[in-house]
Amino acid sequence: MQSSTYAPVQKALHWLIFLLVIGLYGLTYGEDFFPRGDPGRATIWWLHISFGVLLAALVVLRVATRLSLGAPKLPAAMNAMEQKLAHAAHLLLYALLVIIPVLGIFLTWFRGDALTFFGLFTIPSPVTPDRDTAGIIREAHSLCANLILIVVGLHAVAALWHHFIRKDDVLRRMLPGT
Repeated sequence: MQSSTYAPVQKALHWLIFLLVIGLYGLTYGEDFFPRGDPGRATIWWLHISFGVLLAALVVLRVATRLSLGAPKLPAAMNAMEQKLAHAAHLLLYALLVIIPVLGIFLTWFRGDALTFFGLFTIPSPVTPDRDTAGIIREAHSLCANLILIVVGLHAVAALWHHFIRKDDVLRRMLPGT
């Protein structure tokens, strides 16, 4: 029998990943508080890379739990088109959650930096630094980061619409404590 709500681990990962995505996006603007060459600017990027590595690990865990635990069925009141749109939106979110950290890792390496996780471990760049390639990857990374904010916004609007207009359990099944 399929549950009517997500498992607690799925809910925790959902909200933790949401907070990380928003926090990482915010960190990119943190560098603006420091002039070029200031150590504070380097700290911002060190944090961005470390939290990005954490995001990558949590996304792997999230995908594994989704594959092993599944998801509650969508409300029967949703027509076939709505269900297809919901599945497509979730697939796009998962794809972006995988693509963005992968691009971030390659961006770090092509910039000539090591990948670090809060100083606990470091993975040196396996590639020769290349500013042109790094620039292309940075643009793709930024584009995907902006796109995920748009998709997350639409995802939130849809959840609120289900909650307040449709009055179904789509939102409640992902809320902690339900």
